[in-house]
Amino acid sequence: MRFRKHLEIEKGQKEINITPLVDMVFLLLIFFMLTSSFIVMPGIKINLPKAVTSEVIKDKNITITVNNKNVIYLEDKPITLKELADYLEGLIKTKQEKPLLIKADKDTQLGTVVRVWDICRKVGISQINIATLQEIK
Repeated sequence: MRFRKHLEIEKGQKEINITPLVDMVFLLLIFFMLTSSFIVMPGIKINLPKAVTSEVIKDKNITITVNNKNVIYLEDKPITLKELADYLEGLIKTKQEKPLLIKADKDTQLGTVVRVWDICRKVGISQINIATLQEIK
């Protein structure tokens, strides 16, 4: 067996082709963007109070939200107490009454929640619920 003493190494290109690297990075970026889940809760940010005796409501509700600055929202749109009363009276007149859910921030003044509750009872809504978080026992 005869070996060559002077083996010459072929010299290739002096620069590295980075096109495949860029392609792979781009594909990985797209993959992670599509597979990651972004949880964005639409609506008004409120901190609900906790309650031990809360129950889960599965019915479709009319939602009234009161944030910590005592601003009242009807289905995520700001509304005054007068407009709220008019809207609820219209629902009662057209026989489209649904259960009502009041979501009040735990730092909301009690007087605002009582005024909203009073308007609901005054127009004749029979089922009014207050949203809470279930406290773990």
